[in-house]
Amino acid sequence: MDVQGSAGDGMDQLILSSDPEHPANHICTLCRGFYAFGWVTGTGGGVSIKDGAHIFIAPSGVQKELMQPRDIFVMEHSTRTYLRKPPVLKPSACTPLFLAAFDRGAGSCIHTHSQWAVLVTLLVERDALAAGEAVATSCFEIEQIEQIKGMPKGRGKEGMLGYFDRLRVPIIENTAHEEDLTHSLEAAMEQYPDTYAVLVRRHGVYVWGDSVQKAKTQAESLDYIFRLAVEMRRLDLPWTQ
Repeated sequence: MDVQGSAGDGMDQLILSSDPEHPANHICTLCRGFYAFGWVTGTGGGVSIKDGAHIFIAPSGVQKELMQPRDIFVMEHSTRTYLRKPPVLKPSACTPLFLAAFDRGAGSCIHTHSQWAVLVTLLVERDALAAGEAVATSCFEIEQIEQIKGMPKGRGKEGMLGYFDRLRVPIIENTAHEEDLTHSLEAAMEQYPDTYAVLVRRHGVYVWGDSVQKAKTQAESLDYIFRLAVEMRRLDLPWTQ
């Protein structure tokens, strides 16, 4: 990814706005909320928003609850060129994965280190091993839970999933470096074209939506479902009928 502009060379205009819905402001607000949820603890996780030709991305290695608009990176989507790059901060290691979502029409992509997401991947892994099935091709599945209605039917399809529909979220294996997840994430997107999320085993989850509002709603719905799934397993209740 090329670098063209740096903070302070006139490109700060891209992140300066009094509008709370401006992507640079909105990302900071979301990160504070996600920190309270326990989704971006210890500088983990990330948020990105596409606005026209530009992509706004939270940096790596910063305390997300303290982030300010001046910390935001801005990239031109078509060229993968940074138009604004804060000189003392590192670009998000999630960027290639965010781009995979944007290349498929997303308006926002969120990455969290939710404990419930991690636990669900471990439970699915244990189930696969016990059944003698391949862990690498495992998928989280659940049905007949009201909150499933918070998830869309799929890209290009109208409406949301229903109570009797089965929600499927693919799981990919973790890697030592975040960017190395890109190929697996893209493969999962191709294998499950209707999904709006991919779990990363022992790591967290990537969730995207047509807009930042939809991505946030879907991330919240999934986290509710993941937590419920963990509690259901504790009570020996099945996820599917």
